[in-house]
Amino acid sequence: MKKLTRNRDDKWVGGVCGGIATYTGVDANLIRLIVAVATLLGAGSLIVAYLVAWVLIPGQPETVSAEATDVPSPTTVSEPAPPSH
Repeated sequence: MKKLTRNRDDKWVGGVCGGIATYTGVDANLIRLIVAVATLLGAGSLIVAYLVAWVLIPGQPETVSAEATDVPSPTTVSEPAPPSH
Protein backbone atom coordinates (compact mmCIF):
# COMPACT_ATOMS: atom_id res chain seq x y z
CA MET A 1 0.00 0.00 0.00
CA LYS A 2 1.30 3.43 -0.93
CA LYS A 3 1.90 5.95 1.80
CA LEU A 4 2.19 9.70 1.27
CA THR A 5 5.44 10.95 2.79
CA ARG A 6 7.66 13.96 2.25
CA ASN A 7 10.56 13.00 0.01
CA ARG A 8 14.04 13.38 1.56
CA ASP A 9 15.91 13.12 -1.72
CA ASP A 10 13.73 15.02 -4.19
CA LYS A 11 13.04 18.24 -2.33
CA TRP A 12 13.54 21.95 -2.76
CA VAL A 13 11.95 23.31 0.41
CA GLY A 14 10.17 20.72 2.50
CA GLY A 15 9.79 17.72 0.22
CA VAL A 16 6.01 18.10 -0.07
CA CYS A 17 5.92 18.36 -3.88
CA GLY A 18 8.48 15.55 -4.21
CA GLY A 19 6.38 13.35 -1.93
CA ILE A 20 3.20 14.08 -3.86
CA ALA A 21 5.03 13.33 -7.11
CA THR A 22 6.31 10.01 -5.77
CA TYR A 23 2.84 9.10 -4.49
CA THR A 24 1.06 9.97 -7.75
CA GLY A 25 3.78 8.88 -10.18
CA VAL A 26 3.94 12.33 -11.79
CA ASP A 27 7.17 14.26 -12.41
CA ALA A 28 8.10 16.40 -9.40
CA ASN A 29 8.87 19.44 -11.57
CA LEU A 30 5.35 19.33 -13.00
CA ILE A 31 3.90 19.28 -9.48
CA ARG A 32 6.14 22.22 -8.51
CA LEU A 33 5.05 24.17 -11.61
CA ILE A 34 1.38 23.56 -10.82
CA VAL A 35 1.89 24.65 -7.21
CA ALA A 36 3.79 27.80 -8.28
CA VAL A 37 1.18 28.84 -10.86
CA ALA A 38 -1.71 28.08 -8.50
CA THR A 39 0.01 30.09 -5.75
CA LEU A 40 0.41 33.11 -8.06
CA LEU A 41 -3.17 32.89 -9.35
CA GLY A 42 -4.59 32.36 -5.87
CA ALA A 43 -2.77 35.39 -4.42
CA GLY A 44 -0.57 33.21 -2.24
CA SER A 45 -3.28 31.24 -0.48
CA LEU A 46 -1.61 27.96 -1.48
CA ILE A 47 1.40 28.87 0.66
CA VAL A 48 -0.72 28.21 3.75
CA ALA A 49 -1.81 24.83 2.33
CA TYR A 50 1.84 23.96 1.59
CA LEU A 51 2.87 24.81 5.16
CA VAL A 52 0.00 22.74 6.57
CA ALA A 53 0.99 19.81 4.33
CA TRP A 54 4.62 20.21 5.47
CA VAL A 55 3.50 19.83 9.08
CA LEU A 56 0.94 17.04 8.55
CA ILE A 57 2.68 14.80 5.99
CA PRO A 58 5.27 12.64 7.75
CA GLY A 59 8.84 12.60 6.52
CA GLN A 60 10.21 9.64 4.64
CA PRO A 61 11.86 7.19 7.04
CA GLU A 62 15.63 7.05 6.91
CA THR A 63 17.01 3.98 5.20
CA VAL A 64 19.20 1.73 7.29
CA SER A 65 22.50 0.80 5.75
CA ALA A 66 23.06 -2.93 5.37
CA GLU A 67 26.81 -2.62 5.85
CA ALA A 68 28.27 -3.82 9.11
CA THR A 69 31.05 -1.74 10.55
CA ASP A 70 32.97 -4.52 12.23
CA VAL A 71 33.23 -6.83 9.20
CA PRO A 72 36.39 -6.42 7.12
CA SER A 73 35.85 -5.47 3.51
CA PRO A 74 36.46 -8.12 0.86
CA THR A 75 39.34 -6.08 -0.53
CA THR A 76 41.28 -6.48 2.72
CA VAL A 77 44.14 -8.92 2.18
CA SER A 78 45.79 -10.53 5.14
CA GLU A 79 49.57 -10.75 5.20
CA PRO A 80 51.08 -14.22 4.84
CA ALA A 81 52.85 -15.62 7.87
CA PRO A 82 56.64 -15.24 7.85
CA PRO A 83 58.54 -18.42 6.98
CA SER A 84 59.77 -20.41 9.96
CA HIS A 85 63.46 -21.39 10.10
